[in-house]
Amino acid sequence: MGLLADSLSRIKPSPTIAVTSKARELKASGRDVIGLGAGEPDFDTPDNIKKAAIDAIERGETKYTAVDGIPELKQAIVDKFARENGIDYTVDEISVAAGGKHIIYNALMATINPGDEVLIPAPYWVSYPDIALLAGGVPVTISAGAEANFKISPEQLDAAITPKTKWLIFNSPSNPSGAAYTSDEIKALTDVLLKHPHVWVLADDIYEHLTYGDFKFMSVVGVEPKLKSRTLTMNGVAKAYAMTGWRIGYAGGPKELIGGMRKLQSQSTSNPCSISQWASVEALNGTQDFIAERANVFAERRDLVVSMLNDAKGISCPVPEGAFYVYPSVEGCIGLTTAGGVTIKTDEDFVSALLEEEGVAAVHGEAFGLSPYFRVSYATSTEALTEACKRIQNFCSKLT
Repeated sequence: MGLLADSLSRIKPSPTIAVTSKARELKASGRDVIGLGAGEPDFDTPDNIKKAAIDAIERGETKYTAVDGIPELKQAIVDKFARENGIDYTVDEISVAAGGKHIIYNALMATINPGDEVLIPAPYWVSYPDIALLAGGVPVTISAGAEANFKISPEQLDAAITPKTKWLIFNSPSNPSGAAYTSDEIKALTDVLLKHPHVWVLADDIYEHLTYGDFKFMSVVGVEPKLKSRTLTMNGVAKAYAMTGWRIGYAGGPKELIGGMRKLQSQSTSNPCSISQWASVEALNGTQDFIAERANVFAERRDLVVSMLNDAKGISCPVPEGAFYVYPSVEGCIGLTTAGGVTIKTDEDFVSALLEEEGVAAVHGEAFGLSPYFRVSYATSTEALTEACKRIQNFCSKLT
């Protein structure tokens, strides 16, 4: 009898974390590496939020809290949903956990029975299918490539739903593609969902505040309030407030679901970090002015990266509406050979050779369920992005 549970054999370590770790190791060994794998803003947490954390420490807010969030943070989340999304929740419909991933884990673990299907549009964030598998579910992908702007159609959604479907995970703006659905596009999907009352929706809104140009973000329940009774609206402070390491995610949803998630959390992590919770109260209640300013910087970086990657031989890079990723196709590079003698048969071959020969770390598309693409995070300095894109151009120019 082996030591490890059979369930662990169904999942793999996070590829995005693996790429970031590999880049760090190479840097530590003296290699000149530019890491474009991590999905975290390079900006610092704003000073007012850091001060709120310090004040909380000095007040002695260092004890256990309620399992799924202090009342002050839950109220701030209620106010945020009402103010920004037009969704009315009560504090007993709110869950706070140690990051957005923890919210998703709790939701799926608390609801999935063996064989339940989870619909996941591809390309997808790497953790969605693995969490579904860990919970005993069956991930069912719905693919939408660059020709569809990485957005699934109502017809695809309708065709994918079966009597076993339990959840649709809906992420807009998307990691890894940056694609964001308009209000009309969401309405077309919610019209399908209204016909299938057994399907729940996990709306992952973590990149809500990172949209560009005239694009207007809308949440699923904001578009179709009739779905509120079977939707978990998830968000967090990591991306918009540059608080990735503080580990606070939150969600609003029906009391029964929130209660199940609380029960699970009470026997796993218990409460999220008390100091991080108080910092998050200030994040949600305090000034929001810096969010638009930082989004403007991201928009400039997006335009730089898209332009430079489209100038690289064999690469085609669509313009995303949100998040801080681009998801370029490397179809034009497949079958070619690098200067180092590596034949590129897959997008994983492409990123492996790119790291080895040019010192640029990115994540291959297969990890996100759609090939032949790769993901570049532009949540880093303009100087680093410019140099990285020059290296990618150089790498591609030598392909034969």
